Amino acid sequence: MSYTTADPGPPALRLASTGTLTYGLSVGEVLGVSTLNGARLIAGRAGLERVVQRLNVMEVPDILSWVKPNELLLTTGYPLRNTPQSLDNLVSDLDERGLAALAIKLGRYLDSLPAEMIAQADRRGFPLILLPNDVGFDDILNQVLTDILNRQAAVLARTEEVHRALVQIVLCGGGLQEVVDEVATLLDVAVVVLDGEQRVLAGAGPDEHVQAMRAFDAGRHAACGRGGCGIVGAHGTGDHLVVPVMAGGFDHGRIVAFSPGGTLRGTDLGILERAATVAALVVTKQQAVAAVESKYRADFLRDILAGRAGGDDRIVAHCGGFGWDLDRPMMVVVAELDGRPRGAAAQEGEGKGRGRAAEPDGPRGVRGAEERAAQERLAAAWTAAVRRHDRGAAVASFAHEVVAIVGAEGDDPAEWTAGPVQAMVKEASSVFAEHMPVRRTFSTGISRTVASPAALPEAYEQAVKAVRVGRQLNGAGARAHFDQLGVYRLLSLVSDPEELHAFVRETLGDLAADDEPELVDLRRTLQVLLETNLNVAETARRLHFHYNTLRYRIGKLERMLGAFTEDAHLRLNLTLALHVLRMRGI
Repeated sequence: MSYTTADPGPPALRLASTGTLTYGLSVGEVLGVSTLNGARLIAGRAGLERVVQRLNVMEVPDILSWVKPNELLLTTGYPLRNTPQSLDNLVSDLDERGLAALAIKLGRYLDSLPAEMIAQADRRGFPLILLPNDVGFDDILNQVLTDILNRQAAVLARTEEVHRALVQIVLCGGGLQEVVDEVATLLDVAVVVLDGEQRVLAGAGPDEHVQAMRAFDAGRHAACGRGGCGIVGAHGTGDHLVVPVMAGGFDHGRIVAFSPGGTLRGTDLGILERAATVAALVVTKQQAVAAVESKYRADFLRDILAGRAGGDDRIVAHCGGFGWDLDRPMMVVVAELDGRPRGAAAQEGEGKGRGRAAEPDGPRGVRGAEERAAQERLAAAWTAAVRRHDRGAAVASFAHEVVAIVGAEGDDPAEWTAGPVQAMVKEASSVFAEHMPVRRTFSTGISRTVASPAALPEAYEQAVKAVRVGRQLNGAGARAHFDQLGVYRLLSLVSDPEELHAFVRETLGDLAADDEPELVDLRRTLQVLLETNLNVAETARRLHFHYNTLRYRIGKLERMLGAFTEDAHLRLNLTLALHVLRMRGI
């Protein structure tokens, strides 16, 4: 990358192929070494901050094939003595290859440099250095390379010292906040750690700078990928350094240093990289602890829902340690992924009652990595949504469902499915969809209100039933309260779907099929007639039929089904058959 007068570019550092940082001297610093006393900069002053990491000597005509980025190229002009016309393009060729500067001795092979070459060096900010004749190239090579190695050794020693200090903080029980406090003090800048969703996990430094970082798009401004990171130029009112926090191949976020005064240096990046490594250790430790705590809470909630956690007093006291409030009116909410394999659902105890909560989260059928990842995202989304609306709620993820015990203020199911639970479902759906690469939905079931922990096993079964029957009635993404299931609760108890299909065919005959529009229309007429309790006028109004047309249709229906207008038992059978047809997934 070249540095022009308008854009001097970032401080002097580069990322080596091994992923370690290699530091060098700026061209300005090279001009200050003792062996270059008497050297003169004749062009490209804007490039004095270019970094020199290595040196090379140009004594062959095809030097362009051998040069490397960040080199200081030394020459007597011998390879160019017979081709002065190529000097005009030499600066652009070297600059495009990332060289730091060209130092040349005049007098022996070249008397002067073309004016166009000097002008081009000024335009590109490419330093041209005129060397004194009494200085040997070996002296320049020895001193400059020694200074570069000494600089790098000093930087690495400081970085290693900082790394040991940060590790010691963690070993003594410190967390992310203590780590960023230390880094902010060392660099005298604001430092924040952001998670993958741009939330600030910890911050240190002036409050106004930390607040400014909350709106910083670390993902967009990260200057490199896995293995390291570079300086990001001016952003807003200041400069930033951004390093990914990686652990176990997972990206846990970013650590960002912010200096509105532009005081960040290239050497600071090494410190920030060490801080990112330590932050990754802290994050993985926190995740491991959280996983153990989560499993412990889920195990106890499973015992509660299976009716084996003890008396109410013990349950309330034990849950109080988790921050759960079960000493109040409650209802159980169950969220379950849609579109799961039917075989897996059957093996996992779908519809088997309390065995669902009683079984451990071991292998249950064949579930791929995608299903597990979807379940984890569903659990995270629901946990965040429930916590936002009810701080005392109990939430846990089982093998194939997320269960929440939330506070209830009333017994009206319509109020709850349209109120707090709806808000939770909406928020969880939004977060869940945002982090799913493929669109997935989940269904939700809500139990009746219960007054004590002893009644929670029954409430859990109600919520499970509401999930399954609600999905059968309304498809994926259903939300159902147990009290709204009505007769469908009874129909769902029939374990053999073929028995239900046979009942529908025997009761409705040809009206059970969906392949003839006329028969489907007649079935709709029958349904509305039964809903209005055989009120012909009301049925005609709803279906927009003439009264006589409807009377004709009733006669046709009775010829097909029997005298249902006079037989109450037949009407009941027809109503049940229509209900079965409405159920999906049987």
